[in-house]
Amino acid sequence: MVVPPYFDVPPKAYGGVEAVVADLVDALIDRGHEVVLFGAGEPGTKARFVPVWDEIQADRLGDPFPEVVHALKIRCALERAVAAAGVDLVHDHTFAGPLNAPFYRGLGLPTVVTVHGPVDGDPYVYYRALGSDVSLVAISDRQRALAPDLNWAGRVHNALRIGDWPFRADKSDYALFLGRFTEDKAPHLALEAAHAAGIPLVLAGKCNEPAEKAYFEKAVRPLLTERDQVFGMADAAAKRKLLSEAACLLFPVQWEEPFGMVMIEAMVCGTPVVALRGGAVAEVVMDGVTGRICDDPAELPIAVKEVRDYDPEACRAHVVSHFGEDTLGRGYERVYRDVLWAHRATRVSRVSIRSRPLGAAGAAVGDPA
Repeated sequence: MVVPPYFDVPPKAYGGVEAVVADLVDALIDRGHEVVLFGAGEPGTKARFVPVWDEIQADRLGDPFPEVVHALKIRCALERAVAAAGVDLVHDHTFAGPLNAPFYRGLGLPTVVTVHGPVDGDPYVYYRALGSDVSLVAISDRQRALAPDLNWAGRVHNALRIGDWPFRADKSDYALFLGRFTEDKAPHLALEAAHAAGIPLVLAGKCNEPAEKAYFEKAVRPLLTERDQVFGMADAAAKRKLLSEAACLLFPVQWEEPFGMVMIEAMVCGTPVVALRGGAVAEVVMDGVTGRICDDPAELPIAVKEVRDYDPEACRAHVVSHFGEDTLGRGYERVYRDVLWAHRATRVSRVSIRSRPLGAAGAAVGDPA
């Protein structure tokens, strides 16, 4: 299991990919598999952890250098692991890492890659160029439908360890925005909706890159009132408290969100979601039961008022049924088995062709002239 070098697994604050991987690793181990985790930072899962950096590279997020060097470090470390203990396959969650797939194939290993981000524009060109070297896993049906010609091996929704998340039925009088401060995530729309609904907004999330800071100053700060609170980046404990106490989570996405972890994090705490339709939102939220899915920002204020009467138990039950850690483990287990069967069948076929007796001209017997 290969993760990016930017955050611990599980993350101490920001780090959606790392949170999913932590749950996946432990779910697989609970199901009887052996997992070696390659990354940076401190060990925090049940897997054997192999750090390939002295410390996490959070301050270099967005810089291509650590991404590329990380792929090279992983290649060397994984080759040693294969020689020492044996490995069946590589599951990569990084962007540059899949470029190692031909090398892993030389070691007899197939490569599975979870696509945690978008599949349009430049990412589409990249994943398309990887071809059959990697088996891609979508995190939503919508994501897969946007690029049906990629080499998909399956779809596995993200999930949570339910027991790690608190439940609270009585809510405080604020709406919550939790995410990156970008135009795609649209906290400015969350502010407008909360104000129109007569409820303050707490804004928590990542805002440290230049583009995020510029967006905040231009689109968010002018809308803030004295009732609103800019919390900053919340660590794991603070995030759980904010989510469990909020009257609702506002998720007014303006892009094809591949999944949206914060939605299931809110619902498992008993907090309904008010979202704009986009990406995987309709796969995650049960409209009218665990939240409201709106088609226009003008609908958001009414939805904020409506969901305050929704049943918190129903929100948590929805996550337990559809997005629990065991569904994550079983989903990837199916993908791994399919990929391994295909990989072994291909190798047997190649060996069979090579081992056929040669005729006088050097062609395999039975080959067309």
